[in-house]
Amino acid sequence: MTVIANLKEAAAKRALYRKTRDEIAQLPLDIALDLNIFPGDAGKIAYEAVYGKAA
Repeated sequence: MTVIANLKEAAAKRALYRKTRDEIAQLPLDIALDLNIFPGDAGKIAYEAVYGKAA
């Protein structure tokens, strides 16, 4: 891959991460708890969804 392609891919993943994180964080608490999601873990959940398991 070229440098520009790598930068585009990184930017797209970052945008998807931020969107996913924000949506999880803004879930109503009752719905989040029904889904076994703690809104405080939104960053971790979004990271794993976009980038894969954290090392």
